[in-house]
Amino acid sequence: MRRTALAALCLAAAATTGLTGCLAGQDKADGASNSPRGSGASGGSGKKQEPFAGLSGGEIADRAVKATTGASSLRMKGDVADSGSDGTIRIDMAVNTKGECAGTMSMGGQGQAELIKTGDTVYMKYDEAFLRAQSKGEAKADVEAAVSLLADKWTKMSATGKDAKDIAGFCDLDSVLAGAEDVNSDATRGKAGTVDGTPAIVLNEKDGKDRYTLYVATEGKPYLLRVIDRSAKEPGTLTFSDYDKPVPARKPGGAIVDLDALGG
Repeated sequence: MRRTALAALCLAAAATTGLTGCLAGQDKADGASNSPRGSGASGGSGKKQEPFAGLSGGEIADRAVKATTGASSLRMKGDVADSGSDGTIRIDMAVNTKGECAGTMSMGGQGQAELIKTGDTVYMKYDEAFLRAQSKGEAKADVEAAVSLLADKWTKMSATGKDAKDIAGFCDLDSVLAGAEDVNSDATRGKAGTVDGTPAIVLNEKDGKDRYTLYVATEGKPYLLRVIDRSAKEPGTLTFSDYDKPVPARKPGGAIVDLDALGG
């Protein structure tokens, strides 16, 4: 049961990394540059310019990637497709560049797992529905034993152990966003919009038959606010918020089951 539940979080990390890898597209832009034209600040007339005035969609996307990958922390929330089970993974996770994270995830709407990583320790707590859903196909006695031992209880394991390495990587913002930098985008500009009340500009990106919609903040730093993957096979939506805010990663209180000590 331990490996199955850990694998579920690894799938979330893989799906998230795959989606963010498309932030700026994999196709090279035709002539887009990173020139500093049109910062969106007020001009000499005193009138507020159109956000990103004079910038192409690709240039805006490049700026969004630079700002996003430069953040010290952020929160990811949304649904991403799990190609391994043809289901959906729902995540709500705050992550930083110090390797800390705190949040929740579920698969196919069946239960929930909580995750905290602080220091060199990974803490996880699964509810009964999650454990049973991830134990399908296992012997009934084994399932009941896992539920009795782990349901609604915090567990811990070393972040350097073989079963926790991928989880620890997911808790490192630099690893999650790896591959998003140093790529050019051929995104096209769309209409103005908002994400949870924050003004944004909509960008449309394509990669072969796949289509993506990006929302980039038009006030303050051009952070990426939302990515919508409109592909037929693996659709998903991730919303990004709480940039540069502290991640609430603290050791849980109360009794904690030491999975490393159990040896399995």
